[in-house]
Parts: sequence; C-alpha cells; structure tokens
Amino acid sequence: MSTLAAPPVPLRQDATFIGLVGIAHLISHYSQLLLAPLFPWLKDEFAVSYTQLGFLLTIFFVVSCVVQAVSGFAVDRFGPRPILFMGLGLLGAAALGYATSHSYAMLAFWSAVAGVGNGVFHPVDYTLLNRRIGKARLGHAYSVHGITGSLGWALAPAMLVPLAHAFSWRVALMAAAALAFGVLALLLVNRRQLELPPLPATPAARPGAAPLQAEGAFDFLKIPAVWMCFAFFFFYAASLSVVQSFAPEAARRLHEVPMGLVAMCLTIYMVCSAGGMVVGGFLASDPARCERIVGAAFGVAAAVALVLGLSDLPATAVPVLFGAMGFFAGIAGPSRDLLVKRSSPDNATGRVYGVVYAGLDIGQAVAPLLFGALMDQGRYTTVWIGLAAVQGVLIASAFNVRRVRRTQRVVQAA
Repeated sequence: MSTLAAPPVPLRQDATFIGLVGIAHLISHYSQLLLAPLFPWLKDEFAVSYTQLGFLLTIFFVVSCVVQAVSGFAVDRFGPRPILFMGLGLLGAAALGYATSHSYAMLAFWSAVAGVGNGVFHPVDYTLLNRRIGKARLGHAYSVHGITGSLGWALAPAMLVPLAHAFSWRVALMAAAALAFGVLALLLVNRRQLELPPLPATPAARPGAAPLQAEGAFDFLKIPAVWMCFAFFFFYAASLSVVQSFAPEAARRLHEVPMGLVAMCLTIYMVCSAGGMVVGGFLASDPARCERIVGAAFGVAAAVALVLGLSDLPATAVPVLFGAMGFFAGIAGPSRDLLVKRSSPDNATGRVYGVVYAGLDIGQAVAPLLFGALMDQGRYTTVWIGLAAVQGVLIASAFNVRRVRRTQRVVQAA
C-alpha cells in the first residue's frame, strides 16, 4: 500500500513561523548590547574602568554559557516554547534593572539575570527551525535568523545612544525593557504558531541525516565534530565581541574619527552583516560547500581588519571598511549554522546547540577581559591585529570541523 507524501507547507505559514522566531532572536542580540554602547555614560556615572565594564559582559556571557548548555536539555525535555517565553521575560526584567541601578554591584547582578535570559535562545530557536522548516527553505531560515540577530545588534546602539544623548542612559534602558516586553506580548498572542509536533520515540534513519543518533542523554558529547563546532564558535564570538565592544573606539583613536561617525560604525557593520546573510542564505543551499564559504568570507574580513589596524586612513573610510568587514562576516553566517546542523543527531538538537553555542558565550566572556586590557593600555593597533588573528583561526576551525566529521563517518562505516 503506497503512502501519499505530505503536502508542502505553504510559504506564508513558514514565513510567519520564521518571522516570530526571528524577532525573538532579535531581542536576544539586542540585549547583548544593552551596556556596551552606553559605556561612556556608565564609565562616568559609576567611576569605573573599561576593564571593569568589560567584566560586566564577562558575567553576562559566563552565566549565559552555563544556562545555554543546561537549557538545551530542558528544550529537548519540555519543548522550546515555554523556555522562549521565560528568556524574553528575564531580558525585559534585566533591562529594567539596569535602568534603576545605583551601583556597580547592581549592574553586575542584572548582568547575571540577563545572562540567564539570553542563554535559552539558541537551543530554542534552532530546535524550532530544524523541526518545522523543510530542507528546501532551511538555508533561508538560517539566513533570516542570522539577519534578525544582526539587526538586533544594529538596533541597540542606533536606539540607545540617541536616547542617552537626548534624555539619559536610564531612559534608554527603560525603552529597551519596553521593547523586550512588547515582543514577549506579541509571541504570547501568537503562541499557537510556535507549537511543534512531537518527535517519534526512535527516529527513523533517512538520507542525509547525521551519522550518529544520540541514544542516551549525554551520548552526543562523544561526537568529535560537536566539540570542533564548539571551538569554532568560541573564536567566532571572540571576534564579534571585539567588533561590538572596542573596535569602534580603537578606530577612533587610530584614525581620528569624529564621534558621530564612531557611533555609526557598529550599526553599519551590523546592517551590512545582515545584507551578507541574505547572500549567504543562497550560497548555503549546497551544504557541501559551507566550510569553503566560511573560510573565504572570514579571510576577506581578516584582511579588512588588518587594513583598519595598520593603514593610515581618512576618517570617512573607516565606516565603509566596517561595512565591508560586516558584509563578509555575514556571508559566513548561514553556512556557519549548517556546520552544526550537519554534526547534530536528530534527537539531540537542543542539547547539541546548547553545548556548541556555549562556545559563543565563553568567547564573549573572555575577549572583553583581554581586549579591554589592551584598550586601557592604549594598544589600539594590537586590538585590530588581534581581531584579524582570531578571524584567521576561524578559517582553520571551519575546515577542522569537516575533517573530524569525515573521519567519524569513515570510522562508523568500518
């Protein structure tokens, strides 16, 4: 007896689903930059150094790292939707807490709360996308997911800095809290759109599936490619942290960039990164070339970073080069996510993404301490050389993921 194939999911239905996941992801990335654009105000308000301000980011990402790994198990056990709602609520509460802080210790406390909220998003988002979106649209779904994240990073300085100039840094953070709670309300109204069908107890093998099935709760940790992906995301996060927190100020010091242009650099980087992800979504239609795309894109980004650090440039060229660096980093985004998808057992998606993306949090926890110290010492050229070096490591890491994955398949076949 023949079985009829399931009818294709309408584009509008997939687009609505992807859009809801994407706007939640936007708030996650937006909340990661609640403090960094306001460092000049916070430095004066609380009489602290850049290293101390960088430590607030370290608190945020260390907590997020732990929560991310744990929340992957919770997502696989209870489903992604309630975990997503909790994360959004905590991010809104943390923004409100920042706005009412009157000491460095209070900022540190709310950084930890924000880290808990941020830690749930990648296991939630990728579980939702991988289980609801078909292969034909998955690359584009990753692209939209990455674009919304980049737009969240772009929105933070573009919204917070003008509000801080016009009113105060406290007003800016209250507006951020209102935005987070507004998105939470939107998702609660559309909560039925985020429902997932249950997975079968024992997934059947299918062509193109990951070579391993994680039978026990921790068996996925035995897959070498998972740990190579973890290392890749560690260095990816370190490079991104430098761009977000210190690169604009380092460029201002080196090239005498006016403050107005400095404020635009990060927004331009993120907007251009979003544009690069649109291109990257089409390139990721062939998963077999994802490592080559990542390598080529970060190779160009590293070259641009060296130009910014070592060349004598007019101030007006700096935002343009930030845009170029962001565009090529964005091209790598969808292929970067496919690296993880191709290394994940079908029945451990939340756990794998939780552990792998914990590398993001660790990288963003470590980098502000190292590069913040370089900034305090006035070693602005070294900041840019360090950024280029980390981007260079990403190229080798991407190809290492492919090598380990192929080796694992050969061993299993034997």
